Amino acid sequence: MSKLLEVSNVKVQFGGVIAVNDVSFSLDEGELLGFIGPNGAGKTTMMRAITGVVTPTTGSIVLAGEELVGLPIHRRVRMGLGFSQQLVKPFRNMTVLENVALAVGSHHTGSPLSALFKVGRDAEKLQARELLSQVGIADAADADPSNLPLGYLKRLEVARALALDPTLLLLDEPLAGLNHAEAHKLADMIVELNKAGRSIILIEHNLGEVMRICSRLVVQDNGNKIAEGDPENVMSAPVVRAAYLGESADHAAA
Repeated sequence: MSKLLEVSNVKVQFGGVIAVNDVSFSLDEGELLGFIGPNGAGKTTMMRAITGVVTPTTGSIVLAGEELVGLPIHRRVRMGLGFSQQLVKPFRNMTVLENVALAVGSHHTGSPLSALFKVGRDAEKLQARELLSQVGIADAADADPSNLPLGYLKRLEVARALALDPTLLLLDEPLAGLNHAEAHKLADMIVELNKAGRSIILIEHNLGEVMRICSRLVVQDNGNKIAEGDPENVMSAPVVRAAYLGESADHAAA
């Protein structure tokens, strides 16, 4: 498989604090990669470096052969980068359908001329309904997001990301705050998206679901990559057990 994303020697430093320290990893086309680590590991900072919210101090981030470092967020999105945030913030003055339709029609804003002559939204709404069905919340199309439970809002956030038709989808802790049954169902939905051809990086604390659905893991701790490989071998590694259990690697290996 060809490499869709290549992160090389990325370092993110805020003053004297190193949040990400010389981390490298890659994602193959069509892969579902779990990016994990304990609290404070720098996982979200790495995602923000990929999306452009923060600028790496050093290093390279290449998507489909194009360097992302130095590009603004909107350029990265138009190059095929989609992401769902950990904190879901839909437009509260719009219905669920309108939230997704707005994202579907985002390509019209790339050109003022295109935006000027685009009046009808029927095509965008039709596609939005299809996306809501894909993520399992078609029944809430006409609802106000403020009246929906967290599980629905998480799926809405994924639908808005899919509306951009990304070549790479970054999911930042989509299972956070969900009960076991909801997390299991949402994880299954992520698998279906992957089977449909989406390349996905899943940043997540729910190790049970990550182990169940991801074919490969990258583990980061205190800003450093400490392990990479298939889930079973990675999670049995002493250095990973030490990071999660708060033990020394020698003690974890015993």
